[in-house]
Order: sequence, then structure tokens, then C-alpha cells
Amino acid sequence: MARIATYKEFWPYYLTQHAQPLTRKLHTLGAVVAVALLVLGAIQQKWVEAALAPVAAYSVAWFSHFFVERNRPATWDYPLWSLLSEGRMAWGVLCGKL
Repeated sequence: MARIATYKEFWPYYLTQHAQPLTRKLHTLGAVVAVALLVLGAIQQKWVEAALAPVAAYSVAWFSHFFVERNRPATWDYPLWSLLSEGRMAWGVLCGKL
């Protein structure tokens, strides 16, 4: 596959890699837990909790790729666009738009 050049092209690709509703829900769960850990860690000044945020998010997300979608995480090839898309997808799931 040719390298994707723009975020406008990346977003539809990202959605194809997260086609199963369970994958989208697991990613959203990971994102919500990560944000909660970051916020609580910062408020309570418990930096270990804040540092665990990416671990929480990626472990749930990658589980969904390996065992639900059975594909390779887009994060490996497009880390920044994937992070942006993770938030966008989670927001869409939470709002009932995805």
C-alpha cells in the first residue's frame, strides 16, 4: 500500500481499520481511561498514574486489533494521525455518531 499523504485520506482508512463495533468501543474505553488517569494523576500529583495513561489506552486498543479486527494497528505507521483519530473516533462513539 502506498503511503497516505494527507489526514483527509487517512481518516477513512483509519475507520476501515476499526470497522467492528467492538473495536471502536474498546478503543473508546481505552481513551476514556487514559484521559481519566491523566486528569486524576495531575490533580492528585500522582505522576505514576498519569504515566500509565498510554499503557491503558494502547493495551486495550492493541488487544482489539489483534483479537477482534485481526489487523496491524495504524499507530505503527501513522502515530500522530492515529492519536488524533483515536480522539475523533472516541468522540464519535460517545456521541452516537459512529
